[in-house]
Amino acid sequence: MPKVTIDKKEIEVEEGLTIIQACQKAGVEIPHFCYHEKLAIAGNCRMCLVEVEKSPKLVASCAMNITDGMVVNTTSAKVQKAREGVMEFLLINHPLDCPICDQGGECDLQDQAFKYGAGKSRFTHNKRSVPEKDLGPLVKTEMNRCIHCMRCVRFATDIAGIEEIGAKGRGEHAEIIPYVEGSLKSEMSGNIIDLCPVGALTAKPYAFKARSWELSEVQSIDVMDGLGANILIGTRSSEVIRILPLRNDAINEDWLSDRSRFAFDGLKNQRLDRPYIRKSGKLMPCSWDEAIEAISHAALEVPASEIAAAIGALADLESIYLLKKLMDNLGSNNMLSNQFGYKIDTTSRSNYLFNSTITGIEESDLCLIIGANMRHNATLLNSRFGRMVRDGKIEVARIGEGGDQTYPIEELGNSTDILQQIMEGKHAFAKKLKKAKNPIIIVGDAAYSRSDGLDITIFANDICKKYGATLNLLHNFASSVGALDVGFHNNNLTPAAFAKKKFLYLLGADEIGVKNTEDNFIIYQGHHGDRGAHEADVILPGAAYTEKDGIYINIEGRAQIARKAVCPPGSAKEDKEILASILSALGYITSFDPGLLREEMANNIKALSDIRNIVSNEPPQFNKSTISLRKSPIKNIQTNYYMVDSISRASVTMAKCLEARAQ
Repeated sequence: MPKVTIDKKEIEVEEGLTIIQACQKAGVEIPHFCYHEKLAIAGNCRMCLVEVEKSPKLVASCAMNITDGMVVNTTSAKVQKAREGVMEFLLINHPLDCPICDQGGECDLQDQAFKYGAGKSRFTHNKRSVPEKDLGPLVKTEMNRCIHCMRCVRFATDIAGIEEIGAKGRGEHAEIIPYVEGSLKSEMSGNIIDLCPVGALTAKPYAFKARSWELSEVQSIDVMDGLGANILIGTRSSEVIRILPLRNDAINEDWLSDRSRFAFDGLKNQRLDRPYIRKSGKLMPCSWDEAIEAISHAALEVPASEIAAAIGALADLESIYLLKKLMDNLGSNNMLSNQFGYKIDTTSRSNYLFNSTITGIEESDLCLIIGANMRHNATLLNSRFGRMVRDGKIEVARIGEGGDQTYPIEELGNSTDILQQIMEGKHAFAKKLKKAKNPIIIVGDAAYSRSDGLDITIFANDICKKYGATLNLLHNFASSVGALDVGFHNNNLTPAAFAKKKFLYLLGADEIGVKNTEDNFIIYQGHHGDRGAHEADVILPGAAYTEKDGIYINIEGRAQIARKAVCPPGSAKEDKEILASILSALGYITSFDPGLLREEMANNIKALSDIRNIVSNEPPQFNKSTISLRKSPIKNIQTNYYMVDSISRASVTMAKCLEARAQ
């Protein structure tokens, strides 16, 4: 490894690092604006200039690699003078409107001007004015503040994969513009707000709501999809004000999808804040005791075969575990871990996990997608694939309905016959699988939601065995893997059969399509007055993911804890407390302690043996002996990216996004 001397201190660093990266390793701060470790090198702000021995002039530390024996000086008078000069130029046209800028208090330009600037300017002529740009309902522009670091442009091209922002003009006439005026098309557009080192791009829903120093922040987990991105929840006065990504290179890196970032305003709308019970055909407010007594009475009057329960997309692991305990005590196995009839084999844990892991895909050189729309269902995972494809590191092919994934994909067709041809080695793609060093196969909901969904998964696993590939199931929801780990699943129970049962327990399940009749009794436990609540006989107001501590297991089997940031509204309670009260009323438990519950769960659920890390599993193993694939084409399940659950459906911001996208 090369040795480099930085400010008279010799360190040993990895080959291929730039000077700025070596300085970071040595704990030396280098000011910068255009440089970002996840983006391509631009070298256009010149704030990171350093002095290198034997170099005739200062060099941009972000754009020069270190060499063995290099001597770098970051604090010389020459470097300090250069930084003051660069800062003076950057502030020539900057409006200095910090008091009204949402970036105030967390602005890179503000901080670095204070630390590295000269404190005065020799330029007195009028500042230029730049027209604002329409980037849609999420990103607010103040282009007078732009310093042309080009981070937003590079992000759109390199990370999001949609070239919709660029630059025009030269010198003081340069501007950052959208190629087409209107809403940004990427599902990751909100990340350019975080990347902007000044206040040129800020969050439109957050505009003038709060200052950064007014917020209390809680580290938590996103539940808007199955990846489990790490987030930072900012609150003020018991209200969620904003959500930002929290860096975790193993899952979401520095990024967050737009739905995860902006749908939180739905937490304020259509909330359930008190129990309700249906009397004379109308839902009327009631006490908790009255609601739980009605449930206990109804549960004991119905045969076990007529009792059924389903969970929604946002259910936490503790609640699922307690609901299964309730069902077990009632003697029923009628449990739906999803609302769409997914066919999943739980014989082995690897049968339903994303076994390659999120970061593991970067070691792959070939990917076959079967019936998955990653752009909408796993946006951040799709972004990783996009970067690898554009860098020439992986080739991606798909069986199923086509669509723009923001990167080139080889469309093999949508027939299940292609799987048979690949298995027999008769398809051209079989040759690529043979040559690949580390191929992977991803099976999505368009495949495993079919009546032959389990057969497709088993067939895909057989292909994996033949060609040395890794099988991965892509789940769309935060609750899916946890429910399967708990055993809350019954492949023989279809949504249609579920809806005909007499006693139905819906834990945040709104998509199941049940109807309230005189012959059934429906309980809805959730935090929004959504579709399921409208049909319920008893409504139990629960807590949203920002209002409780809860465990979620992501697609790769990693258990993480979402932390409570605010209290639930009114008399709403955390879901595990509600279910514990029902179990207690029925005499199935005598007391409830959240700590003891987690200890019990850790003894029964493999993923909880190592929180935040992935527990090793045996290879996929399927018991089914006969496989029969239908001839019908594999078609995508039509979903609305901006409105997939009760929170996003109640979000005004997501409604604006949907309207803007339709224009």
